[in-house]
Amino acid sequence: MKWSLLSDHTVHLHFWDDECVAYNKRSGDTHLLGPMATQIVLKLQQSPSDALTLAESIKLLPTDETNDELPLQIEHMLADLDQLSLISFS
Repeated sequence: MKWSLLSDHTVHLHFWDDECVAYNKRSGDTHLLGPMATQIVLKLQQSPSDALTLAESIKLLPTDETNDELPLQIEHMLADLDQLSLISFS
């Protein structure tokens, strides 16, 4: 089972630098997404994915050598994005 971004008809995205604004037409809510959430949304725009695959493809900050907690952080971020009704699990 994988996470996917809701359709363009439901969620409108605007990207700049390393952040994103997401507008959900269903709820009328607008959300400012930070760098990690933006990278996740960009990856999910390309194709549905699971947390481990996302963790392998997310760029770490140049100061980070390794981040063993990244998969867990991504799982939490996916849950947050799901609560905002920007993504779905199928």
